[in-house]
Amino acid sequence: MKKLILAVLVLLTAAGTALYLSPAAQLAVYQGVEQWRAGLHARSISVNDLKVSYYEGGPQGAETVLLVHGFGADKSTWLWFARDLTERYHVIAVDLPGFGDSDRPNGSYDVGTQTERLAAFVDALGIRRLHLAGHSMGGHIAALYAARYPEQVTSLTLIANAGVTAPRRSPFFQRLEEQGGNPLLVDSEPQFDELLDWLFVAPPQLPERLHQYLAQRAVADSAHQREVFEHLRDRYVPLEPELPRIQAPTLLLWGDQDRILDVSSIEAMQPLLKDASVVIIKGCGHAPILERPQESAADYLKFIDQASLQAAEARRTAPRQ
Repeated sequence: MKKLILAVLVLLTAAGTALYLSPAAQLAVYQGVEQWRAGLHARSISVNDLKVSYYEGGPQGAETVLLVHGFGADKSTWLWFARDLTERYHVIAVDLPGFGDSDRPNGSYDVGTQTERLAAFVDALGIRRLHLAGHSMGGHIAALYAARYPEQVTSLTLIANAGVTAPRRSPFFQRLEEQGGNPLLVDSEPQFDELLDWLFVAPPQLPERLHQYLAQRAVADSAHQREVFEHLRDRYVPLEPELPRIQAPTLLLWGDQDRILDVSSIEAMQPLLKDASVVIIKGCGHAPILERPQESAADYLKFIDQASLQAAEARRTAPRQ
């Protein structure tokens, strides 16, 4: 009860304070409150001369969950999803190099390079085993990681991941191929509203000043995001040859109304995976971790709890060396 009262006081104080702040400060306050509610702390580490920022929370001695964000996003997209994980798991949500508060190195942002950067980050933190989850581009990277480092991955969760050719073309790819223009790149404030419509079935209702600030920030970052997208496209790594190398049990989680990456991608992946489970969330778009965070987290927790039990049983029954 004391924790609940404290939470209410913090939220009321933050809400009252935010009325008098700039939009940037409002966003910082809001994310700070959500970070606190999720039990996460902002940290950074130097990896191969790059600053890599991340959130960390949960019991240090517990099994590690590593969360990898998608294109144009950052670690904050996991705040609402992670809230239900930190009670029992050691949770890390990373800003990939080029995103969020991490450094933006010269060179490549293709998924192959980012996978090796992620491996170096994991090694720098001294993590030996983990539950790995990625959304969209982050799912593409997570799948490559699980294929390249199978001995490290207890479970893999791919949330609306890129990297496979879906049996049905999504509206996003139809737009790219037939009309040109990339809805994920925001070159004007009105295009920010279009982006939200592409990502969500029910776009979040934002205060006007904050909405305008986020739109302006997206426009200012458009050139960098365009560069990243070009690297992803020009140095594309298909997952189909990689998926059979994944040893970990894998959860494929999708929104049934995803307009970016069609849910039929599951049909392409499931036969190639050794141990695949599927969850499809009805009435949800491309970002279940934002649009339906509690439902997504509940499905995820159920999956990794079972994967942990399976891994423990495998260790118990393994022949002694």
